Amino acid sequence: MTAEKANARDGASGIDRVLELIEAISRTGRALTAPELCGILGLPKPTVHRLCQRLEAAGYLAREPGGRHYGIGPRLLRIGLDVMRGGASAERRAILKSVVDEIGETCNFTALAGDEVIYLDRVEARWPLRLHLEPGSRVPLHCTASGKLFLAHLPPVRRRSVLAALELSAFTPHTIVDRASLERELAEISKAGHSLDREEFLLGLIAVAVPVKDSSGATLAALACHAPSARLSLERAVGFLPVLERAARRLAETLPE
Repeated sequence: MTAEKANARDGASGIDRVLELIEAISRTGRALTAPELCGILGLPKPTVHRLCQRLEAAGYLAREPGGRHYGIGPRLLRIGLDVMRGGASAERRAILKSVVDEIGETCNFTALAGDEVIYLDRVEARWPLRLHLEPGSRVPLHCTASGKLFLAHLPPVRRRSVLAALELSAFTPHTIVDRASLERELAEISKAGHSLDREEFLLGLIAVAVPVKDSSGATLAALACHAPSARLSLERAVGFLPVLERAARRLAETLPE
């Protein structure tokens, strides 16, 4: 074998290892230690340490507080969000539009981005009174329907870590700013399968959100409908849950596997 072919083979092997490591962390849904990655990948500890250090330096991985666990870094998060925003966007927009046509209120397709919610897509209702947020906008976790939904569906260890780092700012008199109360709310959301915003982010605005899940049942995104409370009550919004849940199943089919 020539030196050129050997280098090409080694380069391909290195790329495979990097991708397998990133996939392991992404699929597990939590930060992993180097020994855990060694067990999953079947690679020697020095190799895993070297890969993690390089990926961390490049921004693809980030170490959790304490320094032993590697999680998704900002550059990897951006790639994932760009894939979700770009893939099957026309099909997703058509699904959102059909929901807006049926319900008559604005619908959002959202994802978890670190400690915030990011709007991946959005179809506005045909009303003069509405909240205008462009795709790419970010809103808090603890006081929005989508945000609380994502928190409720995080693995327990990850949820505790995120909650411990969140600043529970009061956006309205209805915002939940007590951690114990928020944890009780998340437990209720987990049982109910949907989440509500009771004017917690903006006064006069209510919302309901349902999860968009993959084939394993993991929550990858959310579908939310919001409206001024003067036009849509929470009771009526909850009545639209079957419409939202059907659309969420259709949206799940547009997500990359």
